[in-house]
Amino acid sequence: MESTFLSRLALAAAFCVGAVPASHAQQEAAPEAPAAAAQANADGPWEKAAQAMQPGPRKVALSNQAMLNLPEGYGFVPPAQGKALMEAMGNSIGDTFLGLIVPIGEESEWMATIDFEDAGYIKDDDAQHWKADELLDELKQGTEAGNERRTRLGFSPLEVTHWIEPPAYESATQRLVWSVELREKSAPAGTDNTVNYNTYVLGREGYVSLDFITSESRIEAEKPIAKQLLGSIAFNEGRRYADFNASTDKVAEYGLAALIGGVAAKKLGLFALAGALFAKFFKLIAVGVVAVGAAVRKFFFGRKTSP
Repeated sequence: MESTFLSRLALAAAFCVGAVPASHAQQEAAPEAPAAAAQANADGPWEKAAQAMQPGPRKVALSNQAMLNLPEGYGFVPPAQGKALMEAMGNSIGDTFLGLIVPIGEESEWMATIDFEDAGYIKDDDAQHWKADELLDELKQGTEAGNERRTRLGFSPLEVTHWIEPPAYESATQRLVWSVELREKSAPAGTDNTVNYNTYVLGREGYVSLDFITSESRIEAEKPIAKQLLGSIAFNEGRRYADFNASTDKVAEYGLAALIGGVAAKKLGLFALAGALFAKFFKLIAVGVVAVGAAVRKFFFGRKTSP
């Protein structure tokens, strides 16, 4: 179907903030706007995102914490326009959101969100002891618990099926990667399910998360992209993990495993798509476009925009 990719992005946002701590109140799904108003303004966020998009190569400041060395072939959508675009797809974005990374290329069908969570210094010693099977069970249980709320809001129940990539942590670079398949319970057999490829880099005062959203059929080919982008993020001098001062700095209330299990599980299913409204929205932006990938490219890169 023509809306497969963008529908997947909206569904995938169920994991976009999968690791945001409970100290940030769970965002309630935004109430549906009247269909007429939505149709009248649906293309606005896409136009504004296209105008604001900054193509690589360039350096992008991530708050006052880190720097993204955006490679050539990718574009960065700043927080205001990125937030509006995600909300246009039915997702509620928290105050940790720093922007979007999008591909410049017709064959690419992914999107990545960037967040900074000021959780404090996260001790990483529990990485030596975690058990992948137990963490997967926590994710499954948390997803199931969140389905009551999703159903109440009119969204389809979700389930976690299996690891796409079990948790892997590099202590030398303080980078964490993990990924699971997320699917709607009602999805028919053979559906190309959503994959959120979750990546993190730890700093002195918290962590930057880069959540790469794609499909199961494409993730193996696109893992190198996600890892390249993660490797392009570096904390500023004085904000690095190695700059931690035990006598003055805040220590997080949870360890590294919480970014995979308990804390993440509490947030699964937070974002959801108002399907009927989104279908109308998609028709407005996809008129005359054969491939969804081309549609995304056209709206971000194919239109003349003022500086």
